[in-house]
Amino acid sequence: MAGEDRETQTKGLKLLGILDVQNTPCAREAILHGAGGSVAAGLLYFLATSRVKRSYDVGFAGFMVTTLGSWFYCRMNNAKLRVQQRLIQEGIKNKVAYEGTVMDPTRKGKAEAPSGPS
Repeated sequence: MAGEDRETQTKGLKLLGILDVQNTPCAREAILHGAGGSVAAGLLYFLATSRVKRSYDVGFAGFMVTTLGSWFYCRMNNAKLRVQQRLIQEGIKNKVAYEGTVMDPTRKGKAEAPSGPS
């Protein structure tokens, strides 16, 4: 039984057999946003026109647009966050490497003599 539990935990939830929703960043949120967008678009169109088939089509289009929009927005934010983290990590490495040396950027302002009358 323990082997079966591990297998289901590592397998995850696959959408259409190809997209692992649990392990893919932003996938779960994008699918949930898409479901909400589809319900909202389809229901509003149905209330406005009372056309069932066209409301289904509008709901499906709303799902696709909302899912893709949410997916790309989330992925762009994740990419921007990774770049910021990389810059911060490089800055911390440089601070550790240069701390206490002549090249220390925090020491430059303190080492210079004041430029005012004494």
